[in-house]
Amino acid sequence: MAQYGPGDRELFERVSTPLYDDIVSSGGIFAEDARLEDEDLRRGFDLLLRVGLLVRDGPRFVAVDPSTVSSLVVSPMGQRGAELISESASWAQAFNGLAHTWRKSPGVASGAFTEVRSEAINPFIASMVADAEYELLTAQPQTGRSSPSLEAATQRDLAALDRGVRMRTLYQHSARRSSHTHKYVAQVVARGAEVRTLDEFFNRIIVVDRRVALIPGHEGLAVALAIREPSLVAYLVDMFERVWERGRPYSNRETSMTRYVAAEQRAMTIRMLIEGYADPASAKRLGVSPRTYAAYVSDLKEEFEAQTRFQLGYAMGRRGVTGQEVLKDQPED
Repeated sequence: MAQYGPGDRELFERVSTPLYDDIVSSGGIFAEDARLEDEDLRRGFDLLLRVGLLVRDGPRFVAVDPSTVSSLVVSPMGQRGAELISESASWAQAFNGLAHTWRKSPGVASGAFTEVRSEAINPFIASMVADAEYELLTAQPQTGRSSPSLEAATQRDLAALDRGVRMRTLYQHSARRSSHTHKYVAQVVARGAEVRTLDEFFNRIIVVDRRVALIPGHEGLAVALAIREPSLVAYLVDMFERVWERGRPYSNRETSMTRYVAAEQRAMTIRMLIEGYADPASAKRLGVSPRTYAAYVSDLKEEFEAQTRFQLGYAMGRRGVTGQEVLKDQPED
């Protein structure tokens, strides 16, 4: 059975298809047609013959209905694709088994730190989560997780939850505005996960079974550092627990929490202004875009009847506003 590759498809789209249109319009083409003296057109003509879109009818070649031919070309490709997907899955499973053996070996386990770079980070995270036996702690600052990354995380995390792994995830308050995050939270919470949000900025971290932690490297998102040193992992877990205690429960029923979340974001915006952070840094610490942060500042100007930031600072100073104020009534978890 004939096989066709990307080069054949490019020739088919560029040369064969226009030639086929001409042949259909004219009712056929003779083998001695002057156009076929062109090398490119001749290759396109030969491809039409090989595919089966042209058949000889006496001295001419006439077009064949594409619907009767396409399945002969496309179906074998689909079958080969399915076979390749199945084979690749088998290879991936085989490599996962080797990776699990490597990570569990005494020589690897004794290494306190492992640097993971670029494209290797996501597969490394997937293998960490796949190895989780009883607990996952994750902190995800900002709302920058794309829909594809959240979909991949959803499948990965649901599989862990189905194995009985306890999971706690911490976001910034700004994540409550993300429809993708809402969808993710709904699915993992339904399987037993706990999710909270916080107004403060924190760094990304993943801790598996309190034995290995993954944090950003000094080069940012291009590098991650896996930590296995027990004392340091315990210290990071303690930091997570302290931040977790200050978080607000995140669910899809936000009515009882919206007031408090908005108040905490307002208070943090005030603290950013008082402490003199530049707008890009303030937006990052709040986990929002610079435009959204500018809108927060604009709301404060309106609230305090100020035209400029200087006037805003003066008005807040006169009223003793520091950004440390808290609501008297706390929400129920």
